Amino acid sequence: MAMSGESSGKNCGYSDGKSQRKVGLLYDEKMCKHDTPDGEDHPECPDRIRIIWETLQLAGVAQRCVVLGGSKAEDKQLQLVHTKDHVNLVKSISTKKKDIRRNKIASQLNSIYLNGGSSEAAYLAAGSVVELAEKVAEGELDCGFAIVRPPGHHAEADEAMGFCLFNNVAVAASYLLNERPDLGVKKILIVDWDVHHGNGTQKMFWKDPRVLFFSVHRHEYGSFYPAGDDGYYNMVGEGPGEGFNINVPWEQGRCGDPDYLAAWDHILIPVAKEFNPDIILLSAGFDAAIGDPLGGCRVTPYGYSIMLKKLMEFAQGKIVMALEGGYNLDSIAKSSLACVKVLLEDEPIQGSSKAYPFESTWRVIQAVRKRLCAYWPSLADELSWKLIDQKTPTPIIIVSSSSDSETEDDTHGIVDQMSKLNIEKQEGTLNENDQVDTASTSWRADLAKVDVWYASYGSNMWKPRFLCYIQGGQAEGMKKACVGSMDKSPPKGIMWETFPHRLFFGRESTATWGVGGAAFTNPLTNINDQTHMCIYRITLEQFNDVLFQENGLNVDSDFPLFDLAALQLVENKGSGSLEASNGWYNNVVCLGKELNIPILTMTCTLSTFEKFKSGEIPLRPPAKAYADTLVRGLVEGGRFSEEEAESYIDNAASKPL
Repeated sequence: MAMSGESSGKNCGYSDGKSQRKVGLLYDEKMCKHDTPDGEDHPECPDRIRIIWETLQLAGVAQRCVVLGGSKAEDKQLQLVHTKDHVNLVKSISTKKKDIRRNKIASQLNSIYLNGGSSEAAYLAAGSVVELAEKVAEGELDCGFAIVRPPGHHAEADEAMGFCLFNNVAVAASYLLNERPDLGVKKILIVDWDVHHGNGTQKMFWKDPRVLFFSVHRHEYGSFYPAGDDGYYNMVGEGPGEGFNINVPWEQGRCGDPDYLAAWDHILIPVAKEFNPDIILLSAGFDAAIGDPLGGCRVTPYGYSIMLKKLMEFAQGKIVMALEGGYNLDSIAKSSLACVKVLLEDEPIQGSSKAYPFESTWRVIQAVRKRLCAYWPSLADELSWKLIDQKTPTPIIIVSSSSDSETEDDTHGIVDQMSKLNIEKQEGTLNENDQVDTASTSWRADLAKVDVWYASYGSNMWKPRFLCYIQGGQAEGMKKACVGSMDKSPPKGIMWETFPHRLFFGRESTATWGVGGAAFTNPLTNINDQTHMCIYRITLEQFNDVLFQENGLNVDSDFPLFDLAALQLVENKGSGSLEASNGWYNNVVCLGKELNIPILTMTCTLSTFEKFKSGEIPLRPPAKAYADTLVRGLVEGGRFSEEEAESYIDNAASKPL
């Protein structure tokens, strides 16, 4: 299988008797030298670009493109957007004689690893995007895809972060605008569809009206990586660049094709018509793809192909795609293939557009239009009620990211149940974007006949909070709503008990309660420990829906997380991990029986508990709103006075494991 450089700069001989677009395809195996220092697993791995390149070759599309090898960036190009100190730091990484020095540098940065090949890969990634953008701007190529790593859109002027060392797309944009005025590129549209906000790119063109920056991303009120307010829709630019920065911040995960296409049709496309760019640079992260372990969204190859097709109507189709994120190898390969076929002007792969956007999607789109309409008249008209009433019903489609289990940056990789779907390899069979799936109801019918006691020691001790997981909605102190259970029947009974398990609080933050720890219990018993728990009698079906929501998964699943066989197992063994979930509460523990009905709680695995104990995962006191909810549960449940409840929580939060 040919690697880059063997056919560099050559069109590989395809001819079908009609005009063929000159599509550049840039790949260089040397970018795979950037890897973790000890070879440990990491989502941003060399196989990401290898699988894309191999898939394009096997599909026969690479042979129809102009294949280019990598090109290293020059320091003066990098310093168009980065400080000299930052460029020198990245350059020096590979010259450090000892890994310990590199590791020390990496430890001081946010989500960065370094090895001896990192400098070369970073220079190649940035330089390759510059080269491809230059060739497209010159007219030597019509468009192209730079299959590069490390990614770039998080890298800021003076700081590497979020797997990114240099901001590849920003370097290329600044180079075209400032170093090649002869090419006539005066206006650049940068579209960032990576699931994470392109904070670095935004800051680099914050005051520049020559660049229209558009980013659509999971934001979740600032709790999703890279966190903070930078990705909010109120961030529109400053000075001469005011109005040229557009953020579309999703309020939750699981957004799919209908959501993204709605953002395209009602924000990006109208503004792009007004802006009329000379070239489009696309930060093409595929971590919003279905099945991605970090993104948690549901965009399909079909969705990506349609988004790209709509952009091809501008700038005479002069589009330069640069790979950003994307950590499910199957998804990024199929999504990349779909996009390259669009660049080649093949027919887009077939898929379904029958599903509607989330209700929250319309809310975000309306807010963005209202904020930006002063700068872009095409956004001034209000969307019709008939249009925004076409939405997917909340009880079916929203996957609760309001659980105490969701992390700020998804470090522990919440596994989307959609990854179980069998995505066909042949064209015309991709329908995964449908958000209203026909879920199998057989398991629900069976588990609805079985009662269990669910024992809560965290915020669910307060009944109004727990009912959010059953009936949907949002209790006081919560930042977002829960979807609820498919069966919204209230608990058949409520009681309180104490159990010999250690209560503690850990993790940096949660999406629901902000900065501060969430409640866990030691999976193992200790007669010296006592934890108060509110126990709800619910069906095993409802218990599964609570599990889904606590672990950031879709309640509309074809499979239960915890079936009758698992129930029998934990009754016999005492506890059992959920193989289908990598969430925080993926260990079901049986605490005993009441009225011959098993009492179940959910917590972390024993291995995760040991990480809390060692400090590998931080222990943190709970956020005030979260702690207040626990106190209300304990007080209203008659367990403590308010002062006693506060003391109970403080003791659990301060006592070492």
